[in-house]
Amino acid sequence: MELQNQIQEREGLSSPIRYCLYARKSTESDELQALSIDSQIKEMLDMAKAENINVAEIRRESHSAKDSGQRPVYNQLLMDIREGMFNGILCWAPDRLSRNAGDLGALVDLMDQGKISEIRTHGQRFGNNPNEKFLLMILGSQAKLENDHKGVNVKRGLRAKCEKGWRPGPAPLGYIHDKYADKGEKKVFIDPERAPLIVKAFELVAYENYSGRDLHHYLNEEKHFRTKKGKKITLSMIYRILADPYYYGEFEYPVRSGKFYKGGYDPIISKELFLRVREKLSVAPKRHPGTIDFAFTKLLYCGSCGSGICAEEKFKHQKNGNIHRYVYYHCTCGKDRNCKESAIREEDLINQMVEFIDKVDIDKLKTTEKIKKEIERFQKFNYIIGGKETNTKATDVNVKNYAKYILLEGTKQEKRDLLECLKSKMYLKEKTISIG
Repeated sequence: MELQNQIQEREGLSSPIRYCLYARKSTESDELQALSIDSQIKEMLDMAKAENINVAEIRRESHSAKDSGQRPVYNQLLMDIREGMFNGILCWAPDRLSRNAGDLGALVDLMDQGKISEIRTHGQRFGNNPNEKFLLMILGSQAKLENDHKGVNVKRGLRAKCEKGWRPGPAPLGYIHDKYADKGEKKVFIDPERAPLIVKAFELVAYENYSGRDLHHYLNEEKHFRTKKGKKITLSMIYRILADPYYYGEFEYPVRSGKFYKGGYDPIISKELFLRVREKLSVAPKRHPGTIDFAFTKLLYCGSCGSGICAEEKFKHQKNGNIHRYVYYHCTCGKDRNCKESAIREEDLINQMVEFIDKVDIDKLKTTEKIKKEIERFQKFNYIIGGKETNTKATDVNVKNYAKYILLEGTKQEKRDLLECLKSKMYLKEKTISIG
């Protein structure tokens, strides 16, 4: 190689081409038949050795070439060519470089600028002349055409499969694929292990008013239901099952396309049962605890399980026509569905807060600033109404006495603002507040 370079220099010939060996293979199904990256490199290095080709660097990439400008290694290669690091490319075939018009155009443009002197593939050479560049563009366009045809053929195949009654993709819980059938011809059969419990889940919602969480407990804890991968079923999966028409013999494909097909498999429930379940789940739920913004929600935690504390209101109608409203705070059971912590009335909660407010470390800076603003507002009110000015200063007000006053007489927002100034978390356990 060195001798050849010296001869070329003596004879005034141009310097040898510095090639970058580029090897690419996509993990997508349309390129499963292409040589592996290691095989491409081996074949091209053997050719380079036989033909005294100067391979300056080897670059490899596992990425699809369908879309323009999406391959980081290839993009860097083009940048390096523009900078003069290489002036030749060595690859297995033209479709390793490009399967789209954008990347193909970038290559030809670099050849027009004289940045690329030659592109070598297995058995072909493309130099910077009109005929060879034209051939390169034809082969690159052919690769794009094949790529486009594959996309159309795949969609046609999926549509044909749907028309036969088989939904593309894995079978849902309650069904299993025929393992021994050819690809694309695999039928779906009822799973004897899981289908009965799926049917039971629909029936429990339709006739016994089970909620999603009730089913979650029933399937995982009582029946020890497991997915095909041996995992517990999630709450979101339960709701997806209850909303899937696949189980009564129809399916939508693609999802949210509005195109429904009649299944070629045996349904495990009736359409009437499915519609009854959808009707049950679509009924507006009763108001649950936490849907109203109470003063102390999201500020307290359960001392037993660590869940948040929510609140709900209840009304008592007396015979004389009076109505009394009561607010109760209790654990959300978010971390432990079986938490047994009792509820506490809001009045008892406030009384406890007033009692231990002296023990709480309050952020005095924030609270004093709040008091200062309240006093300034009060002074402004007195001046506007009566023309009087007061000499009260924010520093003269006892912070903790002000906190007690807010807990007893303040608005809901004032109470929330106060508790947000606490430096310690507050827990509720056995109807008693503690500081964490």
